[in-house]
Amino acid sequence: MTHPLFTKHEATLNQALAAIATRGYWSPFPEMPSPKVYGETANSDGEAAFKAHLNRTFDLDQPTTGETVGNERSPFGLALGIRYPKANVDALLAASGAAQSQWRAAGPNAWVGVSLEILTRLNKASFEISYSVMHTTGQAFMMAFQAGGPHAQDRALEAVAYAWDELRRIPSEAYWEKPQGKNPPLAMHKRFTIVPRGTGLVLGCCTFPTWNGYPGMFADLATGNTVIVKPHPGAILPMAITVRIARDVLREAGFDPNVVTLLATEANDGTLVQDLALRPEIKLIDFTGSTQNGNWLERHAHQAQVYTEKAGVNQIVIDSVDNLKAVAGNIAFSLALYSGQMCTAPQNIYVPRDGIHTSDGHVSFEDVAKTLAAAVEKLVSDPARAVELTGAIQNDGVMARIVDARQLGEVLTDSQSLAHPAFPDAHVRSPLMLKMDVRTDAEKFTQEWFGPISFVIATDSTTQSLDLAGSIAAEHGALTFSVYSTDDAVVDAAYDAAIRGGVALSINLTSGVFVNQTAAYSDFHGTGANPAANSALSDAAFVANRFRVVQSRVHVAPKTAPATAGQTA
Repeated sequence: MTHPLFTKHEATLNQALAAIATRGYWSPFPEMPSPKVYGETANSDGEAAFKAHLNRTFDLDQPTTGETVGNERSPFGLALGIRYPKANVDALLAASGAAQSQWRAAGPNAWVGVSLEILTRLNKASFEISYSVMHTTGQAFMMAFQAGGPHAQDRALEAVAYAWDELRRIPSEAYWEKPQGKNPPLAMHKRFTIVPRGTGLVLGCCTFPTWNGYPGMFADLATGNTVIVKPHPGAILPMAITVRIARDVLREAGFDPNVVTLLATEANDGTLVQDLALRPEIKLIDFTGSTQNGNWLERHAHQAQVYTEKAGVNQIVIDSVDNLKAVAGNIAFSLALYSGQMCTAPQNIYVPRDGIHTSDGHVSFEDVAKTLAAAVEKLVSDPARAVELTGAIQNDGVMARIVDARQLGEVLTDSQSLAHPAFPDAHVRSPLMLKMDVRTDAEKFTQEWFGPISFVIATDSTTQSLDLAGSIAAEHGALTFSVYSTDDAVVDAAYDAAIRGGVALSINLTSGVFVNQTAAYSDFHGTGANPAANSALSDAAFVANRFRVVQSRVHVAPKTAPATAGQTA
């Protein structure tokens, strides 16, 4: 029986299925915060809803100890003062387990229909969520709206579409008949039941809580699992709002709202998380964060299917260009966007030490490096405009890393404090760019320096640059790789390096597409083919292992008469 919420959203689901099959552009969630789309008062209403959360305890009707936790602070300089109900892990696991039976019995139509209804409600709350993303992550408003709202919702819907694509392949029942010659056929009726794994655990990050958190959460829900959402202590609010909305939808649809629960924690919660991750009740884990923590989960949480996105070294190879200024402008934007606090932000920029060919003639390595640095400086020369691109620094660890990185090489452009016109206490820094040499500095640039930090690295040749890019991606991980060349043979060699390194390749980006950005339904985020991530957002492999199939079979009367003389058996 089709669930009414499935019927309500079936047209959108079918469009999503078509999009993941064709890989073209499509989105049901408008990315511009336009009053014509979201309503004349949507922005002010969303900001008011966000402010209503400040300096109070977040209202969430789930199992609690009666205590509260939380100490988020906006990178723009505001103390949020939000407290969250503290949950006892045992009680939360018990509640999640108790909700499983009814949720499991509802079946795929209900799982997918409820998931799609949650997404529709989340889209309506995009402004409230975007302000919560902005003031927990440090993203500027436009990025917080797009990446935290519609783009995150796209990635969630993409996961739901892949889940449904796998679920619908399995019939609920079948009639099986095997001919036996002159004897009556063997006949059986078979039933097939999708059985979810159990309880999933979503471990969030502090930079993109919704964009990175939604795919695992909705992949779990759409395949019939219950979910415990454990946000990063520095960015709880966006996922708390998400959980609240999900619970409202579940309750209205007649389900136990504990299908989705929130585990808010204080900082330094590593021991709690590790203990929870090893609990036998946890069957699925989706993690975004450091390589150290991700590797620990992969090596120890054997009772669960673990999906991780960790750190990587993203790289650019410059071989030859038509317009060096256009290339430098595109790269500078990628380096400055959200102050490099993106898992897709480039870090290593390889340039042959003998220089490159351009449409204006030969350009030396030194001049390429200076052009890149000048493009960054131009981009941040007007702080009032620059802060809408850079956002703010999320945490003290990134600030300390900028200081440490200054010692690594010759500074091409230094990281400076930028004044924010609306938030005088905001922690805003311009990108730091250093010069290095492959012959002497390999140990320095073969690790991730997360934040607004990049290196222009002299190599012996483009061939060496490509070899480095492929080998570093394969050994240390990477989520993005970019090449600039007017030579088709070099571009082909770059694609070979990308395949060896298991990393997505962008070629000659100079206009409105940047290496940091990926489009849901079209671009795969991560590949699972190098250490930066063991899965991709999203593909069939991301969802298909979140459920199993249990069948029954019973003898029934055959529908076909046995063969008689003269008939072929």
